Amino acid sequence: MISINEIQIVPIESKNGMVGFASVIVANAFYLGSIAIFTRPEGGYRLTYPTRKNTRQNLNFFYPINKEVAQQVELAVIKKYQEIVIDTN
Repeated sequence: MISINEIQIVPIESKNGMVGFASVIVANAFYLGSIAIFTRPEGGYRLTYPTRKNTRQNLNFFYPINKEVAQQVELAVIKKYQEIVIDTN
C-alpha cells in the first residue's frame, strides 16, 4: 500500500470524455501531475498518465507498476474528483 498525502483536482469542461486533471503527492516525497480523468462509456471514471510521443513511440513519464497501486490511486483521485464536482453543483 502506498501513502497518498495530497490530491489536487482541476475540473474542466468535458471534452471527448475528459473531465479534469489530477495531481498527487506520494509518500510525502513525489509529486505526480497531469493525470487526466476521463468518464467511462459504461459509467464511472478512468485515469490516464502523461506520455510524450516521439517519432517512433509513446514515452511514459510515470505510471503505476501494478494493478493494486493503480486501483489505490484511481480510487483516491476519483473520490476527490466526485467530492469537488458535488460541491460545485
